[in-house]
Amino acid sequence: MGIRVRLALLAAALSTGGTALVANPGGSGGSAPSSSAPAYDPAAEYRKGLEALQAQRYPEAKKAFERVLAVAAGDSNTNLLAGLAAAGLGDLKGARKYYERALKADKELVGARRELGVTYVKLGDRAKADAQLAALKAMQEKCASACAKAAEIGGAVQALTEALASAPQANLQAPPSLLFASAAAGDRAYLDSVALINEGKYEAAIEGLNSARAAFGPHPDVLTYLGFASRKLGRFEAAEAYYRAALAAVPDHRGATEYYGELMAERGDIAGAERMLAKLERSCEFGCAGADELRRWIQAARSRAS
Repeated sequence: MGIRVRLALLAAALSTGGTALVANPGGSGGSAPSSSAPAYDPAAEYRKGLEALQAQRYPEAKKAFERVLAVAAGDSNTNLLAGLAAAGLGDLKGARKYYERALKADKELVGARRELGVTYVKLGDRAKADAQLAALKAMQEKCASACAKAAEIGGAVQALTEALASAPQANLQAPPSLLFASAAAGDRAYLDSVALINEGKYEAAIEGLNSARAAFGPHPDVLTYLGFASRKLGRFEAAEAYYRAALAAVPDHRGATEYYGELMAERGDIAGAERMLAKLERSCEFGCAGADELRRWIQAARSRAS
Protein backbone atom coordinates (compact mmCIF):
# COMPACT_ATOMS: atom_id res chain seq x y z
CA MET A 1 0.00 0.00 0.00
CA GLY A 2 1.32 3.47 -0.85
CA ILE A 3 1.87 6.18 1.73
CA ARG A 4 -0.70 8.93 1.37
CA VAL A 5 1.45 11.95 2.22
CA ARG A 6 0.10 15.43 1.54
CA LEU A 7 3.28 16.76 -0.05
CA ALA A 8 1.65 20.04 -1.03
CA LEU A 9 0.95 20.82 2.62
CA LEU A 10 4.46 19.76 3.58
CA ALA A 11 5.98 22.08 1.00
CA ALA A 12 3.74 24.92 2.14
CA ALA A 13 4.79 24.42 5.74
CA LEU A 14 8.44 24.47 4.76
CA SER A 15 8.03 27.62 2.69
CA THR A 16 6.49 29.45 5.63
CA GLY A 17 9.18 28.29 8.02
CA GLY A 18 6.85 26.11 10.06
CA THR A 19 7.17 22.51 11.09
CA ALA A 20 6.57 20.48 7.98
CA LEU A 21 5.22 17.38 9.61
CA VAL A 22 1.72 16.54 8.45
CA ALA A 23 -0.57 16.39 11.46
CA ASN A 24 -1.73 12.84 10.91
CA PRO A 25 -0.35 10.82 7.98
CA GLY A 26 -2.69 8.37 6.37
CA GLY A 27 -5.48 10.84 5.71
CA SER A 28 -6.16 12.16 9.20
CA GLY A 29 -7.40 15.62 9.93
CA GLY A 30 -5.95 18.13 12.35
CA SER A 31 -2.97 18.03 14.66
CA ALA A 32 -4.71 18.78 17.94
CA PRO A 33 -4.99 15.88 20.36
CA SER A 34 -8.43 14.43 20.87
CA SER A 35 -10.46 14.94 24.03
CA SER A 36 -9.05 11.72 25.43
CA ALA A 37 -5.47 12.86 24.87
CA PRO A 38 -3.53 15.08 27.29
CA ALA A 39 -4.46 18.75 27.29
CA TYR A 40 -1.18 19.60 25.59
CA ASP A 41 0.78 18.52 22.53
CA PRO A 42 3.70 16.27 23.57
CA ALA A 43 5.68 17.19 20.44
CA ALA A 44 5.24 20.90 21.20
CA GLU A 45 6.30 20.31 24.80
CA TYR A 46 9.39 18.48 23.56
CA ARG A 47 10.38 21.42 21.39
CA LYS A 48 9.66 23.83 24.26
CA GLY A 49 11.90 21.77 26.53
CA LEU A 50 14.65 21.64 23.92
CA GLU A 51 14.63 25.41 23.51
CA ALA A 52 14.66 25.92 27.29
CA LEU A 53 17.57 23.51 27.64
CA GLN A 54 19.56 25.38 25.00
CA ALA A 55 18.92 28.59 26.97
CA GLN A 56 19.93 26.83 30.22
CA ARG A 57 16.48 27.37 31.71
CA TYR A 58 16.70 24.00 33.38
CA PRO A 59 13.54 24.05 35.57
CA GLU A 60 11.42 24.97 32.53
CA ALA A 61 13.13 22.31 30.42
CA LYS A 62 12.65 19.59 33.00
CA LYS A 63 8.97 20.44 33.42
CA ALA A 64 8.39 20.26 29.67
CA PHE A 65 10.18 16.93 29.31
CA GLU A 66 8.28 15.49 32.25
CA ARG A 67 5.03 16.33 30.46
CA VAL A 68 6.26 14.51 27.39
CA LEU A 69 7.28 11.50 29.47
CA ALA A 70 3.82 11.38 31.05
CA VAL A 71 2.61 10.34 27.60
CA ALA A 72 5.74 8.68 26.21
CA ALA A 73 7.59 7.28 29.21
CA GLY A 74 9.87 5.13 27.08
CA ASP A 75 10.98 7.78 24.59
CA SER A 76 14.76 7.57 24.59
CA ASN A 77 15.53 11.11 23.38
CA THR A 78 13.18 12.70 25.89
CA ASN A 79 14.73 10.74 28.74
CA LEU A 80 18.21 11.81 27.63
CA LEU A 81 17.21 15.46 27.48
CA ALA A 82 15.38 15.25 30.82
CA GLY A 83 18.62 13.88 32.24
CA LEU A 84 20.54 16.87 30.87
CA ALA A 85 18.00 19.21 32.48
CA ALA A 86 18.31 17.39 35.81
CA ALA A 87 22.10 17.59 35.56
CA GLY A 88 21.82 21.31 34.90
CA LEU A 89 19.89 21.58 38.16
CA GLY A 90 22.65 19.71 39.97
CA ASP A 91 20.53 16.59 40.45
CA LEU A 92 23.00 13.93 39.34
CA LYS A 93 21.02 11.01 40.76
CA GLY A 94 17.95 12.21 38.92
CA ALA A 95 20.01 12.60 35.74
CA ARG A 96 21.33 9.05 36.15
CA LYS A 97 17.79 7.73 36.35
CA TYR A 98 16.80 9.40 33.09
CA TYR A 99 19.94 8.26 31.26
CA GLU A 100 19.39 4.69 32.40
CA ARG A 101 15.81 4.82 31.12
CA ALA A 102 17.03 6.23 27.81
CA LEU A 103 19.43 3.31 27.37
CA LYS A 104 16.78 0.81 28.36
CA ALA A 105 14.73 2.13 25.45
CA ASP A 106 17.65 2.43 23.01
CA LYS A 107 20.96 0.70 23.77
CA GLU A 108 22.54 2.44 20.77
CA LEU A 109 21.83 5.98 21.97
CA VAL A 110 25.39 7.28 22.09
CA GLY A 111 24.65 10.50 23.96
CA ALA A 112 22.94 8.63 26.77
CA ARG A 113 25.91 6.28 27.20
CA ARG A 114 28.28 9.23 27.22
CA GLU A 115 26.32 11.24 29.77
CA LEU A 116 25.55 8.23 31.96
CA GLY A 117 29.23 7.32 32.06
CA VAL A 118 30.26 10.86 33.02
CA THR A 119 27.49 10.97 35.64
CA TYR A 120 28.75 7.71 37.16
CA VAL A 121 32.20 9.30 37.37
CA LYS A 122 30.80 12.33 39.19
CA LEU A 123 28.88 10.07 41.56
CA GLY A 124 32.04 8.11 42.35
CA ASP A 125 30.97 4.86 40.69
CA ARG A 126 34.03 4.21 38.54
CA ALA A 127 33.18 0.57 37.81
CA LYS A 128 29.89 1.52 36.14
CA ALA A 129 31.59 4.37 34.28
CA ASP A 130 34.18 1.89 32.98
CA ALA A 131 31.33 -0.37 31.83
CA GLN A 132 29.84 2.47 29.79
CA LEU A 133 33.24 3.20 28.25
CA ALA A 134 33.62 -0.46 27.35
CA ALA A 135 30.17 -0.42 25.72
CA LEU A 136 31.10 2.67 23.69
CA LYS A 137 34.37 1.09 22.58
CA ALA A 138 32.47 -2.02 21.50
CA MET A 139 30.16 0.20 19.45
CA GLN A 140 33.20 1.94 18.00
CA GLU A 141 34.80 -1.36 16.98
CA LYS A 142 31.59 -2.57 15.39
CA CYS A 143 31.09 0.72 13.57
CA ALA A 144 34.74 1.15 12.49
CA SER A 145 34.84 4.41 10.54
CA ALA A 146 32.09 3.63 8.09
CA CYS A 147 28.81 4.05 9.95
CA ALA A 148 26.91 7.31 10.33
CA LYS A 149 27.59 7.48 14.07
CA ALA A 150 31.36 7.04 13.81
CA ALA A 151 32.24 10.62 14.74
CA GLU A 152 29.67 10.76 17.55
CA ILE A 153 30.89 7.49 19.04
CA GLY A 154 34.51 8.61 18.80
CA GLY A 155 33.69 11.86 20.56
CA ALA A 156 31.82 10.00 23.30
CA VAL A 157 34.76 7.64 23.88
CA GLN A 158 37.13 10.59 24.12
CA ALA A 159 34.84 12.56 26.45
CA LEU A 160 34.31 9.66 28.85
CA THR A 161 38.00 8.71 28.79
CA GLU A 162 38.90 12.28 29.74
CA ALA A 163 36.21 12.33 32.43
CA LEU A 164 37.63 9.17 33.99
CA ALA A 165 41.12 10.67 33.91
CA SER A 166 39.99 13.88 35.60
CA ALA A 167 37.57 12.40 38.13
CA PRO A 168 35.87 13.65 40.22
CA GLN A 169 35.94 17.00 38.36
CA ALA A 170 34.53 15.46 35.19
CA ASN A 171 32.91 17.97 32.90
CA LEU A 172 29.28 17.26 32.05
CA GLN A 173 28.18 18.78 28.76
CA ALA A 174 25.22 18.21 26.50
CA PRO A 175 25.74 16.55 23.10
CA PRO A 176 25.53 19.41 20.55
CA SER A 177 23.98 17.16 17.89
CA LEU A 178 20.90 16.77 20.04
CA LEU A 179 20.69 20.19 21.61
CA PHE A 180 20.85 21.95 18.29
CA ALA A 181 18.70 19.62 16.23
CA SER A 182 16.70 22.27 14.43
CA ALA A 183 13.11 22.05 13.28
CA ALA A 184 14.29 22.74 9.72
CA ALA A 185 16.72 19.81 9.89
CA GLY A 186 13.94 17.66 11.31
CA ASP A 187 11.65 18.70 8.46
CA ARG A 188 14.25 17.71 5.88
CA ALA A 189 14.93 14.38 7.54
CA TYR A 190 11.20 13.65 7.69
CA LEU A 191 10.56 14.54 4.05
CA ASP A 192 13.58 12.56 2.88
CA SER A 193 12.43 9.58 4.93
CA VAL A 194 8.94 9.64 3.46
CA ALA A 195 10.49 9.64 -0.02
CA LEU A 196 12.67 6.68 0.96
CA ILE A 197 9.60 4.80 2.23
CA ASN A 198 7.86 5.40 -1.07
CA GLU A 199 10.92 3.89 -2.76
CA GLY A 200 10.88 0.86 -0.43
CA LYS A 201 14.17 1.85 1.25
CA TYR A 202 12.97 1.16 4.76
CA GLU A 203 16.29 0.88 6.64
CA ALA A 204 17.46 4.24 5.35
CA ALA A 205 14.04 5.72 6.12
CA ILE A 206 14.24 4.55 9.73
CA GLU A 207 17.62 6.24 10.13
CA GLY A 208 16.20 9.50 8.82
CA LEU A 209 13.05 9.25 10.92
CA ASN A 210 15.18 8.80 14.02
CA SER A 211 16.93 12.06 13.11
CA ALA A 212 13.53 13.74 12.82
CA ARG A 213 12.59 12.22 16.16
CA ALA A 214 15.61 13.92 17.78
CA ALA A 215 14.24 17.25 16.58
CA PHE A 216 10.54 16.67 17.26
CA GLY A 217 10.40 14.08 20.05
CA PRO A 218 7.51 11.59 20.09
CA HIS A 219 5.63 13.22 17.22
CA PRO A 220 2.82 10.85 16.15
CA ASP A 221 3.57 11.25 12.44
CA VAL A 222 7.21 10.26 12.92
CA LEU A 223 6.22 7.34 15.14
CA THR A 224 3.60 6.18 12.64
CA TYR A 225 6.10 6.05 9.80
CA LEU A 226 8.68 4.35 12.02
CA GLY A 227 6.00 1.73 12.63
CA PHE A 228 5.23 1.44 8.93
CA ALA A 229 8.88 1.02 7.92
CA SER A 230 9.50 -1.47 10.74
CA ARG A 231 6.45 -3.47 9.70
CA LYS A 232 7.63 -3.64 6.09
CA LEU A 233 10.90 -5.09 7.39
CA GLY A 234 8.98 -7.75 9.31
CA ARG A 235 9.74 -6.20 12.71
CA PHE A 236 6.21 -6.53 13.96
CA GLU A 237 6.88 -6.02 17.66
CA ALA A 238 8.79 -2.79 16.99
CA ALA A 239 6.04 -1.63 14.62
CA GLU A 240 3.37 -2.26 17.23
CA ALA A 241 5.35 -0.32 19.84
CA TYR A 242 5.62 2.68 17.50
CA TYR A 243 1.90 2.60 16.64
CA ARG A 244 0.94 2.36 20.30
CA ALA A 245 3.25 5.27 21.14
CA ALA A 246 1.67 7.38 18.39
CA LEU A 247 -1.80 6.59 19.69
CA ALA A 248 -0.75 7.37 23.26
CA ALA A 249 0.12 10.88 22.10
CA VAL A 250 -2.94 11.33 19.87
CA PRO A 251 -5.55 8.59 20.46
CA ASP A 252 -7.56 9.47 17.33
CA HIS A 253 -4.56 9.63 15.00
CA ARG A 254 -6.02 8.13 11.84
CA GLY A 255 -2.76 7.07 10.22
CA ALA A 256 -1.59 5.14 13.30
CA THR A 257 -5.06 3.64 13.73
CA GLU A 258 -5.19 2.45 10.13
CA TYR A 259 -1.68 1.05 10.03
CA TYR A 260 -2.02 -0.60 13.43
CA GLY A 261 -5.19 -2.26 12.15
CA GLU A 262 -3.35 -3.42 9.04
CA LEU A 263 -0.61 -4.88 11.21
CA MET A 264 -3.20 -6.74 13.25
CA ALA A 265 -4.81 -8.11 10.08
CA GLU A 266 -1.41 -9.11 8.72
CA ARG A 267 -0.73 -11.05 11.94
CA GLY A 268 -4.14 -12.74 11.85
CA ASP A 269 -5.74 -10.69 14.64
CA ILE A 270 -8.97 -10.02 12.78
CA ALA A 271 -10.87 -8.98 15.91
CA GLY A 272 -8.20 -6.39 16.74
CA ALA A 273 -8.21 -5.09 13.18
CA GLU A 274 -11.99 -4.73 13.33
CA ARG A 275 -11.67 -2.68 16.52
CA MET A 276 -9.29 -0.34 14.72
CA LEU A 277 -11.72 -0.16 11.78
CA ALA A 278 -14.60 0.73 14.09
CA LYS A 279 -12.46 3.46 15.63
CA LEU A 280 -11.64 4.84 12.18
CA GLU A 281 -15.28 4.79 11.14
CA ARG A 282 -16.23 6.80 14.23
CA SER A 283 -13.67 9.47 13.39
CA CYS A 284 -14.40 9.42 9.62
CA GLU A 285 -18.01 10.53 9.77
CA PHE A 286 -18.30 10.72 5.99
CA GLY A 287 -15.86 7.91 5.24
CA CYS A 288 -12.14 8.01 4.53
CA ALA A 289 -9.64 6.19 2.36
CA GLY A 290 -7.88 4.75 5.40
CA ALA A 291 -11.01 2.95 6.53
CA ASP A 292 -11.58 1.57 3.02
CA GLU A 293 -7.99 0.32 2.88
CA LEU A 294 -8.24 -1.33 6.28
CA ARG A 295 -11.44 -3.10 5.20
CA ARG A 296 -9.49 -4.63 2.31
CA TRP A 297 -6.81 -5.86 4.70
CA ILE A 298 -9.44 -7.42 6.97
CA GLN A 299 -11.15 -9.12 4.03
CA ALA A 300 -7.82 -10.54 2.88
CA ALA A 301 -7.11 -11.80 6.40
CA ARG A 302 -10.52 -13.49 6.50
CA SER A 303 -9.82 -15.13 3.14
CA ARG A 304 -6.51 -16.48 4.39
CA ALA A 305 -8.15 -17.83 7.54
CA SER A 306 -10.99 -19.64 5.70
